[in-house]
Parts: sequence; structure tokens; C-alpha cells
Amino acid sequence: MAIEKKTIRLLILEDSQNEAERLVSLFRNAGRATRVHRITSSDNLAEALQQSWDLLINAPSSEHLEPSEAISAIRRQAKDIPVIQLIADNDSDAVTEALMLGAQDALPQGEDERLILVANRELANLEERRARRSAEVALREAEKRCQLLLDSSVDAITYVHDGMHIYANRAYLKLFDYEDADELEGMPMIDLIASEDQGRFKDFLKNYASDEGNAELSCGGVRPDGKRFQARMSFSPATYDGEPCIQAVIRAESDNAELEEKLREISSQDLVTGLYNRTYFLELMDSAAQRAVNEGQPSSLAYIRIDRYSDAIGEVGLAGIDILLTDLANLLRGHFGDSAELARFGDDVFTVLLPGVTPQQLPEQLQPLLKKVEGHLFDVAGRTVQSTLSIGVAGLSEQTSKAQDVIDRAHRCADELEGNAIKVYNPADELAAAANRGSLVAMIQQALENNSFRLLFQPIISLRGDSDEHYEVLLRLLSPQGEEVPAAEFLSAAKGAGLAEKLDRWVILNSVKLLSEHRSKGHSTRLFVHLSANSLQDQTLLPWLSVALKAARLPSDALVFQISETDAVTYLKQAKALSQGLAELHCKVALGQFGCALNPFNTLKHLNVDFVKVDGSFTQDLSNADNQEALKTLLASLHAQAKLTIVPFVESASVLATLWQAGVNYIQGHYLQGPSQSMDYDFSAGDE
Repeated sequence: MAIEKKTIRLLILEDSQNEAERLVSLFRNAGRATRVHRITSSDNLAEALQQSWDLLINAPSSEHLEPSEAISAIRRQAKDIPVIQLIADNDSDAVTEALMLGAQDALPQGEDERLILVANRELANLEERRARRSAEVALREAEKRCQLLLDSSVDAITYVHDGMHIYANRAYLKLFDYEDADELEGMPMIDLIASEDQGRFKDFLKNYASDEGNAELSCGGVRPDGKRFQARMSFSPATYDGEPCIQAVIRAESDNAELEEKLREISSQDLVTGLYNRTYFLELMDSAAQRAVNEGQPSSLAYIRIDRYSDAIGEVGLAGIDILLTDLANLLRGHFGDSAELARFGDDVFTVLLPGVTPQQLPEQLQPLLKKVEGHLFDVAGRTVQSTLSIGVAGLSEQTSKAQDVIDRAHRCADELEGNAIKVYNPADELAAAANRGSLVAMIQQALENNSFRLLFQPIISLRGDSDEHYEVLLRLLSPQGEEVPAAEFLSAAKGAGLAEKLDRWVILNSVKLLSEHRSKGHSTRLFVHLSANSLQDQTLLPWLSVALKAARLPSDALVFQISETDAVTYLKQAKALSQGLAELHCKVALGQFGCALNPFNTLKHLNVDFVKVDGSFTQDLSNADNQEALKTLLASLHAQAKLTIVPFVESASVLATLWQAGVNYIQGHYLQGPSQSMDYDFSAGDE
């Protein structure tokens, strides 16, 4: 959640240093990083209020400063700092008095669990207020920019309220041959419409309010000298000077109108399936979110992922997968009908937006789809392929102003399925997950403070007689009970709490330290270290890394920084800049989980990469000739670009011959050695 991403700045009015420290540890144990100031006097508070604070907790009383005075000082300076007043006992009069003075809440001292719940609520409210103020400023700025764009737009644009012009830009004046906007102000728009089209135009405006979204109308326009022209008008809801109105964009129709319409249609389509593309679907989601918030109209999103997609690519190739996708798209069209908005959202993902439907109503409609797809025999170039779907469902309601949140929820639901199933997002699950993330975040912060993460090393072994030693560094976290926390869980929690960059730096520093010791014993060892998506976007990483390597007196090429293909595709610009920067520092770069994007070599083209680690899915079932061919083709293309290749998940001796023939440079997997706490693999054992 957003409030977990930042450190809480906490003021405490409490005479006892021990009690103040106990309050701080409550927050830290709840997974909230804090920066604290204890108030010791009226002057001390005045000085502290020169800075920004998130929360004030008052003890029932203080010798240094009356709690009521602290609240008054905050109100006098018009500071938005929520106050929680602790009281000596559960006296309702004391609670009322504190609330009347301006505290957000009052509760008995010692009710720690309740204090954290109240504090979280007030911090969330504070974040909402700050976000609203930022949004109001951004809205004013956006309105100014919109006005400038309207004034300078080449499209003829007018704003109409109750059928009257309230604004017209220069292009509109020019189109209708008016000198000055004042001439149009207060004039009915119908006066500019050809007489034979006026009835149709009037009916259109009358019915427009009940129509959904944008609408178009073709009719004749009339200039003051009586000259006519044919115009295409696009209408959409808008506000002008804070008043709701209708925006009309008018284009004089020409011979190119049909071509323009065709181009607009193509720009919103996925070229393989003919469904909407991701960009256009995101616009549809934004409009649906707007309708949900402003008009209370619910909608639902189904996030439909094809199960075992990479296996299917291995079976039928990229050309074949396009045939399967087109066939599946037609099946989806037939199932959902005309009311649904369908899109191809990603390589293996379709999305469906269903207006007026709640998430609870969807599973009944989706169950037959699962059966239909499971029983469907896709014919791909004379070959039969079967597939199943994982479907995540989430709804848009008056509380979902951000469409992206809904997409993320449906995506998470689909990710949690094992195939051929539906999961509907449940807000209660989110609360439980948030609580779980909170305890995980507390564990992560504790491990960072106590240096108690564990690093494991898994050897990456050369099939080509390379004498260097290579290990991949893996991070592990142990729970207080000594059990290993799944890496995916704690890394996800760290990302959500804004701690991913800290984890990356902890791993780099400790890897550098251990590598320095190991190399001093005569080993020429390299370590592969993972970088998160957050580090890709961190512009301070390169200068920090340069200093860290110099301090350790390590050659820069002793570290290989590994970026996942998914992160590289999402943040391609940042990944490109980082890979170039690392090359300038003489560090090596690896691209991991390679080969699952629709066009993986396009990503590779932009990056300065030394090693490429293919996705683990390519080594599954290598006894199948088609799977072998898919891997060999991928590796041949990589070798043609002089990339050093790594194949992970080598779990048996039977695949080694295939990998050798394919010219693989390095292999990794449990068959060779699993992750270990020490760098003790005998790399010379294979040099016979």
C-alpha cells in the first residue's frame, strides 16, 4: 500500500524516554519504518514544526508541555498533522475533551494494538488528504495546459452548455468564418447547423446525456455568408470553468475521411487477433473508472491468461501461436457478444471489460468459457493443440478511481491460479495479504538492521572449458521460527514497501565483501547478482556502485548484474541506460528469463548484454524433439550475436548431450549443485 512505501515522521510528547522508545518499537514491529522526535518543551515543538511531520502522539500529561498546548500550536500554524491523544483511563469525558481540542482520536494508554490500528487509519487519511491537495494542484495545472492546447489546436473545438456556445477556439472560428469568439458567445450551436439537419441535431443533443461516452454525428455546417460544408462532429462530456458541459470537435469532411477513420481503427487494434490493443483498452478502462466514480455505474474486468503459453510456443512456434491466438479471439468474441470490450492485453493475456456487471455475477458466465476452451481442439497447421485458461476477475466501483488498481487485482488473482480456474478478487483477502505483508516487511527491516539475511551461491558451470568460476547469488530470509520465507513472497513485500533497492544494495555489499575474501585465496570467481525493477529506475545506483567496487579493490568485471527480461521490457529505457553505465564501469550484464516476450531479440537489441540466461521453461521436457528444436533455434540466434548463453534448471544427465550439441556456454541446476552457503564447487572436475 502507498503509505508503506515511506518512512513515518513521528512526534511524541512523552516525558519517559523508555515509554517513547516502546511506542517507536510498536510501529517498527508492525512493519512501519519511523523517524522520531520527542518533544521536550514549547520551544522545542516550535522548532520541530519548521519541518514536516506525519503524526503526533500525546501522553496523558507532560511536565514540559500540556498536550492541549501542543494541539493548539499545530492548529495555530495550520499544520496538517493528525494527533492521537492517549488518556490515563477509559473516561468518555476525557475522550470528548481531546476530540473537541482537535485530536483525531483519543484512547487509553497501553492499548497498543488499538493504537497501531488508529495510527494506520490516520496515516492513510493523511496520505489521502495530501494526494487530494496534489491532485487539485495538478488539476489546475492540467486545466491551464488544456486551455493552451485548445487555443492552439488545429482541430475546431467548442464547448456547449444547454445548447449554447461557452467557448470556441481559433480553429473553430476559422472553420465557421467568425472573427471573434465574442460573436459566438451565447449563440445556440444549432444556428450553425444546416436547416435540414437541425431537427436531427436537436434530437441528438437531447438524447446525448443518456448516451454513454463519446458520440459522433455528421451534418451540414453553415457560415454567415450562407456557404455550407459537410462536417463530422465528435461529442464528449467535459467541464469548463468548473461547469459540466459538452465538448464538440468538428472536422470538415473530405475525401480522406474514410482513410482517416480506417487509420484510427487500425491504431486501436491488435494486428494478430483484430481485438483492441493494450493502449486502447487502457483508455476504455479509464473511461469505465470515470463512469463508476461519477455515475455509480459498475463494470467488471476479466483478466484471461493462456495456461502453459511458453510450452505452446515450443510446440507450434511463433507463427503457429498466432493462429491459436486468432482462433481463441474468435471463440471469446462468440462467447461474450457485442456488449463486452475485448482486447489482447499481452503476449498470452486477453482482457474483457463488461459494463453494468458486478464481479460476483461473472463466474457463472465464465465457467462455460473454461469448459469450452478446455474441450476445444485448436487446429494449427494441421496439428491439434489444446489449451486452458486462468481467469482473474475484479470490479470497478465508486471507490476505484484508478483503473490500473483493478487490472493489478485481476492480474494477481490469475497469477494465484494453477490453471483452468477462475478467481474473483476479494477485498477481505487483500486485507489479510496486507497484514501478512506488514509482518513480512517488519521481518525484512529487522534483517536489514541486524544483517541477518542469508546469501546462497549456486555454481554456473562452463560446457566450453572456461577456467573461471561463476556463481549466482541468491537471497534468503528466515522467519523468527527459523523457517525459510519463500523468496517470491518477501521480495514482493519488499517491493511494495519501497525496500527493494535497499535489499539489492545489501546483497551487492555483502557479495562484494565475500567475493573479495574468496578471490584473495587465489580464485578467479565471478558473482551473478540480481537487480530488481526498482534498482533499474534508481539513478543513484551507478555512482554508488563505482565507490563500492573501488573500496573493495575488486576488478569491476568480477560482478555480473542480472536483469530479468520482464523488467527490461517494462523499463526498457532505464535498462538501456543502466546496461550502458555498467559497461562503462567494466561490469558485466546478464539478461535473465530470456525468450518469453513476443519479440525477445528486440529487447536484446537495445541492451549492452554479455550473458543471456534462457527462461527455465525451455529446459522442460527436452526429450520432445520440437522443444529441443525451439531451444536450439533460440541459442543459435544468441550465439550469432556473440552472447554467452546460460541454461538453468538442468535437473538430469540426459539433457547434457542436447545442450552440448546446441553449443550452450554455461549450465546451472540441481543436477550439478543446488544453492549452498559456501563457494566450494570443484570447477576443475569437468575439465577432463
